[in-house]
Amino acid sequence: MVNRRDREILRGLASRVAGIAAMPVQEEKRRLWRRLNALRPERPMVMIDQVCWNEMGDDVVPRCEDPECRGYEGRLRRLLYQWNHFRVDMVVEPFLTVPKAIRNTGFGIRVQEERAVSDPTNSVVGHMYTNQFETEDDLEKIRMPRISHDPAETRRRLEVAHDLFDGLLEVRPWGADPYLSLWDPISTWMGVQNALFAIIDRPDYVHRLVGRVTEGYLSMLDQLEEQGLLCQPQSLVHCTGAYTDELPAPGYDPGKPRTRDLWMFGLAQMFSTVSPAMFREFEVDYASRICARFGLVYYGCCDPLDLKMNEVRLIPHVRKVSMSPWADEERGAEAIHGDFVYSRKPNPAFVATESFPADTVRRDLQATREICRRHGCPVEFILKDISTVCYHPERLSQWADIAMRVAEA
Repeated sequence: MVNRRDREILRGLASRVAGIAAMPVQEEKRRLWRRLNALRPERPMVMIDQVCWNEMGDDVVPRCEDPECRGYEGRLRRLLYQWNHFRVDMVVEPFLTVPKAIRNTGFGIRVQEERAVSDPTNSVVGHMYTNQFETEDDLEKIRMPRISHDPAETRRRLEVAHDLFDGLLEVRPWGADPYLSLWDPISTWMGVQNALFAIIDRPDYVHRLVGRVTEGYLSMLDQLEEQGLLCQPQSLVHCTGAYTDELPAPGYDPGKPRTRDLWMFGLAQMFSTVSPAMFREFEVDYASRICARFGLVYYGCCDPLDLKMNEVRLIPHVRKVSMSPWADEERGAEAIHGDFVYSRKPNPAFVATESFPADTVRRDLQATREICRRHGCPVEFILKDISTVCYHPERLSQWADIAMRVAEA
């Protein structure tokens, strides 16, 4: 039973969120995202995500005692803080998602690492991983994931959420929202440098390794579909608006979503420096088997893709392509043209300098918009990977104001 104080805190926050969610601007923002995702934008869209919340002050610190309540409280406080300080083109939904109690055995590999911590309040830390894949026998460590569901625990979670939020926010049971990078887990099992050397020195071995991971993911998707454990169509995909008239696909059953009803996103960040041919051989040929199952795909993250667009085009159902701070913008826009959304990632270092360089931020965003105009690219500005603002949270408000002025110009 939730104590009265925790319940009052949560219902107070939920009431504020419900009031914001009911504003007509939310549907207007959904409409603008749908236009962008249909490659017929009215203007660039703007998002801020992956924020260093440890630097945002007391307003985002939970006050509840119960751990489950603190989880909901943290989500609500962050949402309200973002709305009040750097809302840009975020959409506030009139529902709260409650994760289903899904169990995943994973691949059976326990990461072995050392960590380097510069700020103990920040979740962004350095990693040095131990290589666990050096012999043929090591490949046998990989197990096929097994998915199961604990319906009693899901019911319990929903009962708690209904008790807390009924009459204010819809309580929506939420299944698995797949994020299936092939190389992110492999990099933690081997270390990035070891994995890249293995691709050069032992390509057949690496093919068997990434092949097993691919088969594991495909099996996992089969199980999630069969058990009705996938999420409903998303509001977000990889920090951007996922609103579209193209999903869910015909035949959609809300009680049993399919992969083709959803967005998927893929990336191979550790492949930033490999050749296009190697990118195709060890990433595209495998990731395409996964992406083919989904309705739409967002591809890329911090990996510069301006020289790899011919290969990205081979991935099925791609709609958005990341253009990271390390991409050549002109070359990337020319390669994308109007065929995909140009998902620009402005450099988060601009909010982490000794003083906030407002003019530099403005010129950077204006340059992106002009480049995309010349090449007919639908564009979005996504400020993310914000590991620090040097404890000056107002910088995100300043960045947001500049970005919206550029987007609406």
